Amino acid sequence: MQTITKVHKVAAFTAGEQGGNPAGVMIRAALPEEPAMQRIATEMGYSETVFAAPHEDGWRVRYFSPDGEVPFCGHATIALGAVLAQQNGDGIFPLTTNHARVTVEGRAHANGAHAALQSPATHSSPASPTLVQEALALFGYKLADLDDRIPPAVANGGAHHLVLALNSRDQLRAMRYDLAAGRELMRRYGFATISLVYAETPQRFHARNAFASGGVYEDPATGAAAAALAGYLRDLGWAHAGAIDIIQGEDMGAPCHLQVQIPDAPGSSIRVSGSARMIGD
Repeated sequence: MQTITKVHKVAAFTAGEQGGNPAGVMIRAALPEEPAMQRIATEMGYSETVFAAPHEDGWRVRYFSPDGEVPFCGHATIALGAVLAQQNGDGIFPLTTNHARVTVEGRAHANGAHAALQSPATHSSPASPTLVQEALALFGYKLADLDDRIPPAVANGGAHHLVLALNSRDQLRAMRYDLAAGRELMRRYGFATISLVYAETPQRFHARNAFASGGVYEDPATGAAAAALAGYLRDLGWAHAGAIDIIQGEDMGAPCHLQVQIPDAPGSSIRVSGSARMIGD
């Protein structure tokens, strides 16, 4: 296995040659000390930077936002898969996070790769009425703005996310909130993001993800939240027919496309895939 000492910059979940969510990727013979990883992630300024080092049959990985460590990050995992494929050839790479064993598959091409992650196990539970009211107040929404087919829930596919399904694309487009208030709420409940979604069809979703817990107003593409949403839809008995597409980042001017495959077994790993483009080395 080759290692690198610089930080690669990769846009993950791109929509063709456009958009994507930038992530930093650093691969070294051994992980840097935690303060160094935090400093690098803060200096990068991306929603996440992933650090990886050879470990057993694969790689030990940790994820840092500008404001702290996160347990799992989908778009940074896709970015890592792109770099590993370019450095080591196409393949499936086992990853050990702080809490789980997952994999990322990378298939390289000229300026990037197509990559697919397998999430940790998923689980979900209904959001309490108090939490729902706090979240609605944060964004200025009302109960009438919610899609009652997809009740508010706390969902996990490697990290905790609050899922709020809205009943119109216009309401999703209008998302606004106070960053400091969002950070306080998300950290108090232990959320990585608050995931706002709109179901255009049973298999096509639009999403926006507030990421104040990591010091970032909004994430253009959120693979961990996609896995959590998919696991929740499975728990809900949603007519997903085994797969959904998630369109994200359009309202930020950074269009992203996430493809999600949902196996039948309750709680089982979700496959989230997309394209990645190198944006600087």
